[in-house]
Amino acid sequence: MATHPAAEIFVDADLVRHLLREQHPSVAEQPLHPVANGWDNYIFRLGADYAVRLPRRLAAAQLTANEQAWLPGLTADLAVGTSAPLFAGAPSDAFPWPWSVTRWFSGTEVSLQPRDRNVSLAAPLARFLNTFHRPAPAGYPLNPVRGVPLASRNDAVLSRLDSGMVPHAARVRELWETGLALPAWTGPALWLHGDLHPANLVGSADGGLEAVIDFGDLTAGDPATDLAAAWLVFDRNGRRIFREALGSRYDADPHVWGRAQGWAVCVASALLANSDDHPGMYLMGSETLMEILTDAGGGM
Repeated sequence: MATHPAAEIFVDADLVRHLLREQHPSVAEQPLHPVANGWDNYIFRLGADYAVRLPRRLAAAQLTANEQAWLPGLTADLAVGTSAPLFAGAPSDAFPWPWSVTRWFSGTEVSLQPRDRNVSLAAPLARFLNTFHRPAPAGYPLNPVRGVPLASRNDAVLSRLDSGMVPHAARVRELWETGLALPAWTGPALWLHGDLHPANLVGSADGGLEAVIDFGDLTAGDPATDLAAAWLVFDRNGRRIFREALGSRYDADPHVWGRAQGWAVCVASALLANSDDHPGMYLMGSETLMEILTDAGGGM
């Protein structure tokens, strides 16, 4: 049975307040309260404008370090808000890992709204990707589960399909094998968000896209990894508009959308097999799987 990973360190508001007073005193006395305890991070709201994100386990500490090192430069020219660190907290005697102060976005978590409303996000999300998907330099953060060839995820996906947790497993296996058979990405390693699903998108009051958040899986590689958002975020109509809004950016690779559907299978199977204690994530996986299964041939 999948369970929420146990925290390896305890963090409360008193500790966060201590860290802020020690390293970022200009904001340390603003109101502070916890808002989330996720798989990788504790999240505290700081005043009206900020959030404090602290790793809750060692595996997430390097992800925070990657965000601190790369995101400020990568996101400076984006038209949409991001969770790029505004202040990079350093390890100390009080807390052994890096931690960050980021912007707080007060919009709607996209995963909480009906999928057919996400159509208004298709064009702005496409603009985000068209800007963000640029060639990465040597030394970009390596990620063994994002941006890599689909074949490297085969054992994990098949294990999930055999777990009994993924509905329509036989048909899903066929779709997965179709994706595996496609030629791999041969272009340059492009910067990737790596985890572009509805819970990492914040909608604005006018129905647009306020922010893209949680770049913990930041890496570079096959853009099909992020293009899986076509199924993770949208219904059929949204997928059509999303693809149109991307323009001709990926036309040189006739197999990119087939691999993107393969990535959607990979992520949906992970959500279904590992979120039985997190109903929201399980629902996201279930809805994504239904979009994949009803999208004949991935034609969108």
